[in-house]
Amino acid sequence: MVTFKPMTWQVLAGVFIVTMLGAARCTDGTPAAGPGSTAKVTINGRAFNLELALNDETRFRGLSGRTEIKPEGGMLFVFKKAERREFVMRDCPIPIDIIYLDGSGRVTAMHAMVPDPPREDDEKELSPPRDRSGRIIPGLPEWTWTNEKYENRLKRYPSKFPAQFVIELKGGTLETLKLKEGDRVELDREGLKKLAS
Repeated sequence: MVTFKPMTWQVLAGVFIVTMLGAARCTDGTPAAGPGSTAKVTINGRAFNLELALNDETRFRGLSGRTEIKPEGGMLFVFKKAERREFVMRDCPIPIDIIYLDGSGRVTAMHAMVPDPPREDDEKELSPPRDRSGRIIPGLPEWTWTNEKYENRLKRYPSKFPAQFVIELKGGTLETLKLKEGDRVELDREGLKKLAS
């Protein structure tokens, strides 16, 4: 899967709690986008229809396990605020191109990501998050479980500068887009920010 760099488990626990509290109510009246929601995005005149990753779980899972991405498809990750980010190719068997965007939709970095070697046998067993003293943090869902050895060997792809949106496309697409850092990508920035949790 392609997702942001694993956070410390203390931060992940806090994010999960905040996410769950935020899911209970919407203060601005914006309806949450449901599973399978997509957004239209235009990159250098080319239209894409991207799956939305709007919460911690969908952002963590990303395109994990996908064996195909349509030429005009991919995924758009939306975060509540712009921060420096790193994505990895967690359980991704095919190449994926990644584009980081700041809060105004300008490109901060791009990478042609290549699959990491598949998990070894000793990297398949997942463990729940632990605090600094080594105790299991109770109440976190199974999607937060990882294998430390596997996570530590995954190549990181950084945003260089704070990014609020991240686009993942079929590998090889960047070559055809002629995109450069500083270019603006057309998307409904304000509407998408309201949907992120």
